[in-house]
Amino acid sequence: MPDKLRVILEIGKKRRVVAGATDWPGLDRWGTSEEDALEKLLSYVPRYAGVAERAGMKDAFARARDVDAVERVPGSSSTDFWGIAHVPSEIEREVLSPADLERRLELLKACWAYFDDVADRISGELRSGPRSAGRTHDEIVRHVIANEPEQFSRKVEVRTPREVVLTADGLATHREDYLDAIRAYNAEGKPARTWPIQFLVRRTAHHVMDHAWEMEDRDPAS
Repeated sequence: MPDKLRVILEIGKKRRVVAGATDWPGLDRWGTSEEDALEKLLSYVPRYAGVAERAGMKDAFARARDVDAVERVPGSSSTDFWGIAHVPSEIEREVLSPADLERRLELLKACWAYFDDVADRISGELRSGPRSAGRTHDEIVRHVIANEPEQFSRKVEVRTPREVVLTADGLATHREDYLDAIRAYNAEGKPARTWPIQFLVRRTAHHVMDHAWEMEDRDPAS
C-alpha cells in the first residue's frame, strides 16, 4: 500500500476537474482547476478518516498525505456538468488482485456504514440549499439506496427491485449480492459493461459519501 495519496485527475472540457483518490474509494471532489480540485479533496481528508477507521485502515490512511497525481484523464461534457468522474483512467482498467479488491470492498462497506450512521443520526429536517435539488432527508436516503441497483449494480447484473432494496433485509441482501458480483467479475477480468471494476467501486462509493457529507453539511445542528 503506497504511503502517498495517489490521485487521478479527470479534466473537463471547459470548467471542472475531478480529483479522485484511487486507493480510497469515496474520496472524490471537484474544483474549477487542478489546484482547486486537489485543495478540495484534501479538505475532505479529515472527514474520510471516519471511513478508513471503520474499515480498519486508520493508520494506513494517516500515512497517505503527500499527493501524487498519477494520471490525468481527458473528461467529457458530463464531467463539466455533474462534477463527477465519468471517464475511467488507464490505471482503473487494471484487474485488481483478490487482496487489493477485498481492501477496496472493505472501504465500500465502510462507506455504506458511514452513510447509514449519518442517515440515522441526522433524521430531522435539513437546512435548505442547492445540493441535491433541495431533497429532504428521506428523499436523499431513498435516492442513494434506490439509485444503486438502478445505476451501478445493474452493470454487474444485480438488479434488485426498488421495493426490495428499500427494506432493511432487502438492502442487506442487495449489498452482499453486489459485492459477490463485483468479486466474480474481477476474478474473470470482466468489465462492468463500459466501466472497469475499479471505476465501478469508486463511483458507487463516491455517490454514497457525497450524499452522506451533504446531510452532514445541511444538518441544522452543525
